[in-house]
Amino acid sequence: MKLNPVAAGLILSLAGLSVLHAAEWYVAPDGDDAAAGTQAKPFATVQRAQKSADPGDVVQIRGGTYRMKEADISNRRGPFASITYLNKSGVQGKPITYRAYQNEKPVFDCSDVKPAGMRVSAFSVTGSWLHFIGLDVTGVQVTILGHTQSICFENNGSHNIYERLSMHDGQAIGIYSVRGSDNLFLNCDAWNNWDFTSEGGKGGNSDGFGCHPPKGSTGNVFRGCRAWFNSDDGFDCINAREVVAFENCWAFNNGYSKDMKKRADGNGFKAGGFGMTPAAELPSPIPRNIIRYCVAVGNKASGFYANHQPGGSDWTNNSAYRNGANYNMLCRLADNMTEVDGYGHKLVNNLSFGSRNEIIKFDAAKCEASGNSFTTGMKLTDRDFVNLDEKELLLPRQANGDLPVMGFLHPSPRSEIAIKKIGAFVK
Repeated sequence: MKLNPVAAGLILSLAGLSVLHAAEWYVAPDGDDAAAGTQAKPFATVQRAQKSADPGDVVQIRGGTYRMKEADISNRRGPFASITYLNKSGVQGKPITYRAYQNEKPVFDCSDVKPAGMRVSAFSVTGSWLHFIGLDVTGVQVTILGHTQSICFENNGSHNIYERLSMHDGQAIGIYSVRGSDNLFLNCDAWNNWDFTSEGGKGGNSDGFGCHPPKGSTGNVFRGCRAWFNSDDGFDCINAREVVAFENCWAFNNGYSKDMKKRADGNGFKAGGFGMTPAAELPSPIPRNIIRYCVAVGNKASGFYANHQPGGSDWTNNSAYRNGANYNMLCRLADNMTEVDGYGHKLVNNLSFGSRNEIIKFDAAKCEASGNSFTTGMKLTDRDFVNLDEKELLLPRQANGDLPVMGFLHPSPRSEIAIKKIGAFVK
């Protein structure tokens, strides 16, 4: 169809209005929430920037340290205290973006936020169609002595992207997603988190990443994330009533402090389970969580742990090295009480090396298993790998945020695992 000049001009004008509508807002450590929010006169807080931001807008967060105070708590609800509470949504195609400005590093230090008897969230997100890029959260505190959990980033929205975030050196879990669909957690790092306050300092709720969606909250994916030296688990999706996917993620040295003192559970990937939930309250069908092209190294308990999941999950092209047990496929029967060796799992092309326990709690006759190093009788040696230098797991990320390029645990070119495409590092 050919447009007449008037119609064409109208379309171009409307397109121009759409572009002009998108705005940039600025936040800086030396800003002022009474300012205009421009680059020259930035706001002081992300909370204030949200008030001005509309769908399609970008909030540019300048580098430096934002020393959060209890006066910065923007939302209190029951025992929950949210320092930054983001409840405004973008729309499809026009997310609201909160990002580090250019190559700068904004650090939100929450060490001084200690509201008595409250669960602290550095960023509590209930909005949808939001995109977070390049933010650093540290020092989140716990003040409750009983069972509790503080949080760096809490997700309750849908269609959100959490990208290149760092959560470290605090008492909180890194990312905690409890509801919402189609969220992507991309190229994020969580490390050195230990709750030394609650429950006698066991640290049993300081995971790197947790995802526990209710029924109907589908499509949540963790991709390219790393978790290390968290006092509990690296990645945890206990009580997930919909499928959670972990892709190309690394978990190492969880369950230990950075000086290798033992802490809490210490699983790399705790992929499922429903605790002591009565059988009548289990979801139907039981979700099959997806773990593929992931790496678990040196975790105190298990590298990959089914955590009593009734009916199994899907494990494809993962690599486990030097964990307490590399793979632990423990399940429960449908009564969610009777523990049995793993059944219903699908394990394809997984690698296990360097542990006395290559795979445990595994009923091979009741699982679909093929091409795994531990089910094909492979006798691997150090020579089957480019190198076994675990320090490479801590190499800097690539410029685009992707995981570092390394040789650790990669198969030697002529090794059997390379030829048969076993493990996380095969093409």
